[in-house]
Amino acid sequence: MIPIAKPLLGNEEKAAVLRVLESGMIASGPRTEEFEKKFAEFVGTKYAIATTSGTTALHLGLLSIGVKKGDEVILPDFSFIATANSPLFCEATPVFCDVDLRTFNIDPDKIKKLITKKTKAIMPVHLYGQAADMKPISEIAEKHGVHVIGDAAQAHGATYGGKMVGSFDDLECFSFYPTKNMTTSEGGMVTTNNVELAEKAISLRNHGREKTKWGYEHGCLGYNYRMTDIAAAIGIEQLKKLPKFNEIRRRNAQYFNDHLAGVEIPYVLPNAQHAYHQYTIKSKNRDALIENLKKNEIGFGIYYPQPLHSYKHLKKYAHNDLKNSESLTNEVLSLPVHPALIEQDLEKIVKVVNGAFQHPCK
Repeated sequence: MIPIAKPLLGNEEKAAVLRVLESGMIASGPRTEEFEKKFAEFVGTKYAIATTSGTTALHLGLLSIGVKKGDEVILPDFSFIATANSPLFCEATPVFCDVDLRTFNIDPDKIKKLITKKTKAIMPVHLYGQAADMKPISEIAEKHGVHVIGDAAQAHGATYGGKMVGSFDDLECFSFYPTKNMTTSEGGMVTTNNVELAEKAISLRNHGREKTKWGYEHGCLGYNYRMTDIAAAIGIEQLKKLPKFNEIRRRNAQYFNDHLAGVEIPYVLPNAQHAYHQYTIKSKNRDALIENLKKNEIGFGIYYPQPLHSYKHLKKYAHNDLKNSESLTNEVLSLPVHPALIEQDLEKIVKVVNGAFQHPCK
């Protein structure tokens, strides 16, 4: 079986975790601080705040920029559910925007029509490792005086305009779930250049604790979103390996680009570098392709099988033209692209995908 994803954990991660266990400091401590410092250096920001997951990173990010009840957050209709849930955690309203059929990301031209007096933030998602088109998004936000909070859960090491994803606008949020380009098991990170936002996020992830003489003073409602040193130790070692992991992902993606037929391969913005968290193709004959993949024991994923506005608790927010996101749910299919693949795996995947259209399964 060729899996759709496979975390690569080696002796370095094992040794790092063992050192933490032997130290007795297994909660949030020096390794977490080290991981934050090194991740901030990697993406090119002044601050990085480690959290328990990508979802809690989004929640902290929205709270840090002051999103509250009555506010609106514009976000793509085609994404993982956490993107839409996070504004609801703040009692704000998710405003769904349609996406670009080529990039799968939020369409900047359609954002303009959704700005209202209630708009507090725009939340672009760098889906599958492809950076959102940040220049026009930032210009729209600046013109209307709204915040930008990026969902970078799938974009570790992706770039746009020569800048690393994670370093744009107000802040961005990462996930370190095991299927990501790097992992801490579970975990997340908020990155920003704004000291006030950083301090707010640090306080909120620790029950609203303030910097005082004794420490146990809490100025607002907060949460326990602290990363452990066990997770951070894994993250430190994974971050060292991330450039190599991404290099292999891009090489695998290029092999698919060069050899796949009968499907629409991923489009990459000309001023961007894709991180290929997922290698996502489009096919109008997806069912036939899936049968061929199953028959040949090749893992795949449909990310995502339905647009966000179609979920039961989100239907009441569906007030816009969302035809592109609706059509993508019927065509997208992600193939294995992770760095554990060997040459024979790549050859088999190509042969099976191409064969599905030469001799479709009945």
